[in-house]
Amino acid sequence: MLIYTHSDCLEHETQSGHPERPDRLRGVWAHLERTGFLQDCEVRDAPLASAHDLGAVHAGAYLEQLRALSPEQGLVQVDPDTALCPASLAAATRAAGAVVDGTRAVLAGEADSVFCAVRPPGHHAESDAAMGFCLFNSVAVAAHFSLGQPGIERVAILDFDVHHGNGTVQIFADDPRVLVCSSFQYPFYPGRYDELIRDHVILTPLAAGSDGNVFRRAVEQDWFDRISRHAPQLIFVSAGFDAHHLDPLGGLNLTESDFTWVTGHIKSLANSYAQGRVVSALEGGYDIGALSTSALAHVEALRS
Repeated sequence: MLIYTHSDCLEHETQSGHPERPDRLRGVWAHLERTGFLQDCEVRDAPLASAHDLGAVHAGAYLEQLRALSPEQGLVQVDPDTALCPASLAAATRAAGAVVDGTRAVLAGEADSVFCAVRPPGHHAESDAAMGFCLFNSVAVAAHFSLGQPGIERVAILDFDVHHGNGTVQIFADDPRVLVCSSFQYPFYPGRYDELIRDHVILTPLAAGSDGNVFRRAVEQDWFDRISRHAPQLIFVSAGFDAHHLDPLGGLNLTESDFTWVTGHIKSLANSYAQGRVVSALEGGYDIGALSTSALAHVEALRS
């Protein structure tokens, strides 16, 4: 198994008290090290995503706007929840680069599964807008990249973050090559593209307070047959762990065992249709203890 990360992802600073803080990634990494998980993994530094790959899913004017806003010191707000510090664009470009290079690696046969321990997250970023702590939609960038590679005609993006992956849906709303499955608390932030009707967009809204049994039944009912019919040749995961019952930003009641369960099914589907190829990227999760143990449950199931 390949693990991607980069120290630049720790340099993305947010305002005091902001939930999307460097300690999130430090906590995940320390837990993976402490438990010995990393001993049997190959760890790679995340490269910078190319301007070409970013520009394939994000509008040129938007990318230029971010460059113009990027400060030499301090913070600049892009939206009420999302800020830029001097190191933010490098961190976001590394995050996208990790998922792109992980995709290249699995397609080259260097590994069958990849986890990108990176930040900032990406699934709220739309083609022309930053929001919800996200600047570049890393998974969308990598999915688009994959569709330009030989033999890849269909992919799936599976998102179990507590917040709907609006950016991913917006970017691929008119591209049926990309099956997008998103489970999320509803009604809830961000309230965008969460009622879109498309055959290749599978929305799984969950009421606040839903537990693992509700989550499992809904995912099994909504996702599995549709994934089988799509037969993706590569599966991407937007791995958010803020649906955990301890998370301060979410209102769902999942546990580590639920992340093990869904990841195990994702891996099984990948084995059936995608030669076992799964590329996963860290999205949300804001209780550092729950985030760390949930991320470990996820990668252990991916590696099994």
